[in-house]
Amino acid sequence: MRRSKTCPICEMGVRIVDYKDERLLSRFTTERGKILPSRLSGMCSRHQRQLSRAIKRARHLALIPFIKGHSR
Repeated sequence: MRRSKTCPICEMGVRIVDYKDERLLSRFTTERGKILPSRLSGMCSRHQRQLSRAIKRARHLALIPFIKGHSR
């Protein structure tokens, strides 16, 4: 039987995921810029929802790119 993953955000003691924290957000995106699913990241459902909302806000405000490595 596989041991269940613990939420990395809960372990850090963070209550709310902030859209301005680029380092934290980029940790949970793939090399192509996609949001990691909770089954891979081990995130609890509450923090997964906060994370996806924060990433989408940061993308909209151009704090993080929609597609990593993409240049004009």
